[in-house]
Amino acid sequence: MTTADRPSLLLVEDDAVLGPLIAELLDPDYRVRLVTDGQDGLHLGLTETWDVMVIDRGLPVMDGISLIAALRSKGVPTPILILTALGDASEKVRGLDAGANDYVTKPFDADELAARLRALTRTFAPATASVTIGDWELDPSRRSVRSVYGHTVQLTAKEGQLLSALAAEPDRVFTRDELLAAHFHASDQPGVIDTYVHHLRRKISKAVIRTVHGVGYQIGDAHE
Repeated sequence: MTTADRPSLLLVEDDAVLGPLIAELLDPDYRVRLVTDGQDGLHLGLTETWDVMVIDRGLPVMDGISLIAALRSKGVPTPILILTALGDASEKVRGLDAGANDYVTKPFDADELAARLRALTRTFAPATASVTIGDWELDPSRRSVRSVYGHTVQLTAKEGQLLSALAAEPDRVFTRDELLAAHFHASDQPGVIDTYVHHLRRKISKAVIRTVHGVGYQIGDAHE
């Protein structure tokens, strides 16, 4: 958090009725700054520090997907929840792969939105600086890992978030439920964590993530 009282929240929503309503709903728990187009959202996202962002999918000037992708390309690690009226799976996947941490479909339940934001702001912060994992160096901002031999592996948004979270606290063993709550949708099953762990091990090294039987996962050594 940036202050001892309420976390800061950047809300990018162009609906003249819904935007102020969301701001009013969240005001007791967050210091909300509302802007109504993607360009203003990008400017504030890059020039100020926020604890969490809520970004509408359909925005003037720059749409929500482009805004999120631009923020992530500049290394902004702030948790992002995307609001979308597009409920089909492909659109949700686009939002998550662009770098969003979660999504809520319009029309939404106020209590659910509040719960999703609490989950994003109470969980662990991802690593933002380069992290050494055995013979590899993880660059969270670029979502890539590079070996000491010069080989670079590009990660998807979810792979990068998962590996960054584990690398940020190397001594911690994370349960599947903790990782699921922080980086995946509430409707996903814990088995999705196993799938992404498998992908990361296949792309990098079997040793990049260590299984702690009966508990969960921990960052490994990843020596080649």
